[in-house]
Amino acid sequence: MAPRYATSFLSFLIFLGLCSYSLPETAVPWYESLPAVAMDYKVHIDPGKEDCYFQYVNPGATFYVSFQVLRGGDGNAGFAVRHPNGQIVHPYQWRPNSDYQDQQSAGGYYSVCIDNQFSRFAAKLVNLYITVIRYDQWDKYTKELEELNLSVENFTEAIIGVEKNINEMLQFQHHSRGKEARDFNLLEDNHSYILNWSLVQITIIIATSTLQVYFVRKLFEIKNARPRA
Repeated sequence: MAPRYATSFLSFLIFLGLCSYSLPETAVPWYESLPAVAMDYKVHIDPGKEDCYFQYVNPGATFYVSFQVLRGGDGNAGFAVRHPNGQIVHPYQWRPNSDYQDQQSAGGYYSVCIDNQFSRFAAKLVNLYITVIRYDQWDKYTKELEELNLSVENFTEAIIGVEKNINEMLQFQHHSRGKEARDFNLLEDNHSYILNWSLVQITIIIATSTLQVYFVRKLFEIKNARPRA
């Protein structure tokens, strides 16, 4: 099993009015140095397989990850999160959805694994959502404004509160989209099942009716008999 490193599909910057911000020079990818990073993507897991993804989290940042099975089999899959120190902080559970959050991360690469080994025949389509938010970056914003002799304590607290509320709203929207996609896929599967089963029944009925008519006609068929001399 070869792990695949997660890539950012959506990165957003939470700072308002911070035009002089510059990214620090670190060895981590450039998008990992942003104050906030969000990733929302769909993953296909083959039957009997397990896929792991790795996400770098800055020290002191808030790490959040959630998964939801959208399609496949019984709608359940295993989900586990491993801390950078090697400890499994979220053990495997065979569920349709689950999430994990670390408010004060020690930093490092978290391992997020999705397990489909209990399903030997059905592949799974899984929605994975990951966010990394560095609330400590607001201190830099405050200091820069204080250099301008501005009183920003209440303003900064209000902005931080708005930021946290926005993050909660994004998480709620992610769960809502996941549930909507799951219900839509279930409706499509049921529609396909009913349609195919109805076609099979119609075919059987037509074939049975044809056989019945054939044998009934055979019963009343009169063969020409020659008279005896």
